[in-house]
Amino acid sequence: MPLSINTYAPPMSDNLTKREIVLKIFTEKGYPQKHIRDSVQLTLDAISEALLSGRDVELRNFGVFQVQVRKSRIGRNPNRPETDVVIPKRAVIKFKAGKELKAKLKSYNVEKTDASPEQPQQ
Repeated sequence: MPLSINTYAPPMSDNLTKREIVLKIFTEKGYPQKHIRDSVQLTLDAISEALLSGRDVELRNFGVFQVQVRKSRIGRNPNRPETDVVIPKRAVIKFKAGKELKAKLKSYNVEKTDASPEQPQQ
C-alpha cells in the first residue's frame, strides 16, 4: 500500500523540536505560525549570540547557560590503549537548572526513563 503525502509520520525520537514548540504556542494562543517561528528563532539566536560573546544566559525560573572552557588533557583510544591521544582545549556549554525546574524534577518519574531492561525476579 503506497504512502500518501498526508500520512503522519511520528518523530524519530522523543525529543522536543522547534516545530513542536511552535505548534504548542499556536495551539494555545492562536498566533500566526510564521510569527511564532520567527520569535522562537530570534530567541535562540539571541541566546547563541550571548553565549558566543562570553555572556551567561539567565532565564529566571528555568536555568542558566554558561560557556566553560575544558582544559586540554590526555585520553586513551579504547581500541589502541597503548597510544595516548591529546584532547585539545575546547569550549562547552553548561546548563544549571533554576529553582523551579529543580523542584519540578523532584516529582519526575525516573523509572520510565531507565534505559536498562528489567531483570526478571528469581
